Amino acid sequence: MQTSTLWYHPSAQYGDEVLGLRGYEGATPPWVIWNLLERYTRPDDLVIDPFCGGGTTLDVASSLDRRSQGFDISPVREDIARADARNLPLEDESADFVFMDPPYSTHIKYSDDPNCIGRLSAFDEEYFEALDRVFAEAQRILRQRRYLAVFVGDTFKKKRGFVGVGARLFFHLSERFTAVDQVAVVRGNRKLETPRFHSEAAKGNFFLRGFTHLLIFKKQDTAE
Repeated sequence: MQTSTLWYHPSAQYGDEVLGLRGYEGATPPWVIWNLLERYTRPDDLVIDPFCGGGTTLDVASSLDRRSQGFDISPVREDIARADARNLPLEDESADFVFMDPPYSTHIKYSDDPNCIGRLSAFDEEYFEALDRVFAEAQRILRQRRYLAVFVGDTFKKKRGFVGVGARLFFHLSERFTAVDQVAVVRGNRKLETPRFHSEAAKGNFFLRGFTHLLIFKKQDTAE
């Protein structure tokens, strides 16, 4: 289990078994979810993922004897239900843990559905408004004194500049939850080691994205 706020792992998977749909673009590293579930959940707890993608959260939860439900606006597995993360078919305070790896702006095309948040640019306020509605839904379904984690990267475009997505979302989450901590997750990335990319970054006076934010919060009444 990781014990500092800087996590590094040389590969996406852990162990011999492939968790999540093989080849799914933008998949969450299973070891990130494993660390969260080991620390913040117990066997038979219900884990919810509203941006379930390739189903990694479901597979990790199963390996740890946690119950889970995954939702996605364009599901790619039979065990993932179709739903918008802003309107989940769940009862109030029914979840023990919520994990989400939302779209980081428009970097990946997830779906042709016009309601897909991945079609919204982080350079526009509509993106943050949509995710705030997702956080409101997570607040509704999460039980008191239980945890939420958001895995998200920042965005940069040469002609438009930088958006600190992690910082912006931390602020939105702080309006609804109690902050627990923030982790910087660094994953082994061959592309990041390519000399050409570093040369272009130096010449263009910009930085390559070297880490992903892991924002950890707790649902807790302010009086507690």
